[in-house]
Amino acid sequence: MRRLFLLVALAAGLQWIASATAQPYPSRPIRLVVASSAGGVHDVIGRLWADKLKTALGTIVIDNRGGAGGSIGVAEAARAQADGYTLLLGSNGTHILHPLVSKQPAYDAINDFEVVSVFATTSTSVAVHPSAPARALRELINYAKAHPGKLSYAHGGVGGPSHTAAEMFKRLAGDLDIVPIPYKGVGPAQADVIAGTVPMFVPNITGQVIELHRSGRVRILAVNAPARHQALPDIPTAIEAGVPGMISQNFFGIFAPAGTPKPIVAQIDRLTQAALGEKDFQKRLGDAGFEPMPGYGGDAAKAYIKSEYERWKPIVESTGAKAD
Repeated sequence: MRRLFLLVALAAGLQWIASATAQPYPSRPIRLVVASSAGGVHDVIGRLWADKLKTALGTIVIDNRGGAGGSIGVAEAARAQADGYTLLLGSNGTHILHPLVSKQPAYDAINDFEVVSVFATTSTSVAVHPSAPARALRELINYAKAHPGKLSYAHGGVGGPSHTAAEMFKRLAGDLDIVPIPYKGVGPAQADVIAGTVPMFVPNITGQVIELHRSGRVRILAVNAPARHQALPDIPTAIEAGVPGMISQNFFGIFAPAGTPKPIVAQIDRLTQAALGEKDFQKRLGDAGFEPMPGYGGDAAKAYIKSEYERWKPIVESTGAKAD
């Protein structure tokens, strides 16, 4: 009996010590893995989120892990300890397109992660060099139909957002014969369009692309979204311009390694939703070309990602694109 009493007392003591020494989350810096090089669209949105959330979460260190279409960084985040101190800035590129085009995915986009929040989107656009034979989307479509194989477009890599969005446009606009020109990254592809080497591309609407349009270095013909972009109210949507169903938006969200404690996931989502309700954060996102996406945490985010996967699957499969 005395031995049992001592064991119970010891267990109670250890439990008290553990609770007394336990520290609230977070108690040290958080690492946000961004699966791209510095300066890219993932890096920009990741830094905007980290800068806004640092008041509530403390130090958030951006860890740029580019390479292999982002799969290196995503796989590393998936293998990290599930304690809330490693998070991932994920997107439709990491969680939809890579799984669809990869022959041997380096990670399981569904089972390796907890979805914390999908908090912003950026729409793609149809843009051309000013020398291109079109000042409106319908003119571009008519030219492509009258001159099959004469137009080309630049993209940042097979199976990536700038490739799949362009292929969606070609398909929905009437199976246009526009030749894809692949580059090792969006930056080089965009540079050649600016230089006039390639007449067309389908870029994300970022602050940089908006400035290129306003300065006349490229011409945005249409926005591939359900509604006009807040930063480009005079540019019609592709649907308005006569391409039914042409919606190509890239989502961005925070993910955590599978098994991360639910209270931590809920805490980060709650703080993200609160940030999205603030006018200054909404403006910062808008100025950078992003659109806030409040209300998509937990199950709502999972359902959204699933619906996007089903929408993109036939488009990607129709291209025959395979990476690795």
